[in-house]
Amino acid sequence: MGTETVLEVKHVSVDYASATGTVHAVDDVSFSLARGQIIGLAGESGSGKSTLAYAIARLLRPPAAITGGQVLYYPRPGLSDKNEQDSILPIDLLEMTPEELRNFRWRKLSIVFQSAMNALNPVLNIGEQIMDVLRAHDPSISRKRQQMRAQELLRLVGIAPDRIKSYPHELSGGMRQRAVIAIALALHPDIIIMDEPTTALDVVVQREILAEVMALRREFGFAVIFITHDLSLLLEIADQVVIMYAGRIVETATREQLYRQPRHPYTYGLLHSFPSLHGPRRNMLGIPGSPPDLRAVPPGCSFHPRCSFAFGACQSVVPTLLTPSSEAPEQRVACHLYDTSLNPSGVPAELRARPAVQQDASTTPALRRGEEG
Repeated sequence: MGTETVLEVKHVSVDYASATGTVHAVDDVSFSLARGQIIGLAGESGSGKSTLAYAIARLLRPPAAITGGQVLYYPRPGLSDKNEQDSILPIDLLEMTPEELRNFRWRKLSIVFQSAMNALNPVLNIGEQIMDVLRAHDPSISRKRQQMRAQELLRLVGIAPDRIKSYPHELSGGMRQRAVIAIALALHPDIIIMDEPTTALDVVVQREILAEVMALRREFGFAVIFITHDLSLLLEIADQVVIMYAGRIVETATREQLYRQPRHPYTYGLLHSFPSLHGPRRNMLGIPGSPPDLRAVPPGCSFHPRCSFAFGACQSVVPTLLTPSSEAPEQRVACHLYDTSLNPSGVPAELRARPAVQQDASTTPALRRGEEG
């Protein structure tokens, strides 16, 4: 993983118009993605993860509307092709014309959707669907070379090349998901958005596909925005984790920082919502209540009605992201507990101490192996 930025999301907001009021699905979200990095977006259903991803890829349709912000793509310095000028100046995806977007998608940014069966065309075989991407974005490639490339891509994702003429219904769920990943890799993009790509699969197939994604990332160096509601999964694969709640970022940190000391009460609750597989048994705390109605988000901190650590300022002052410790500048949290001007009594002991899952650290594969990819 390098440090060169490939994508920068700056103050992006997305609203959905409805007859009963405006739904503020994404509210002033910012983060940056480095080349080869995996950033994980986590949160409950309705937190704005998928809406943000579709806004980045410009796939939203009315009644959704991007109401503000920028999505800046940084081309590789010194590289150019026939569709873009040689420049290191960032390109704002939100300002692109339809033709520019057509040239950009799949060549620079591709997406793996949640349901492979819905993403694939049921009346075309897998080979034709891979070749369709090649024809649309590089028509100079001959049909023979398209077929060779399709077979190569299937082999890369662990599917036998002789399945090139198979239709989606003839493949298992795991093979369909691998086929969608093959399509996303067809033109060597810099960024792949993966929207809960393994949610509908059993844990064995999920593990195989994630291992395949990590291996392909190491081989080709693409960056990944990985969306899931499973925080434990991101602690295995992500370099950086972004926690979203009610359309806003409430915490961002490296996977080690988040695993060893979650700062936000919401993150703490997510981490304690799944059981420990190793070591002493611990209580699962969970998070009481339900996510808020995004047409009428609570004033102040949107999480305060469900937070056991809430105090007066939480009900009226909107928290901003701040750095609670100079020793971990990458970890930022939007919580008044870390603002000494509002909370002179200090951070609760539960959030200061290492949570109970610390005893599993030596048995967590990604942490035990260190930087695996």
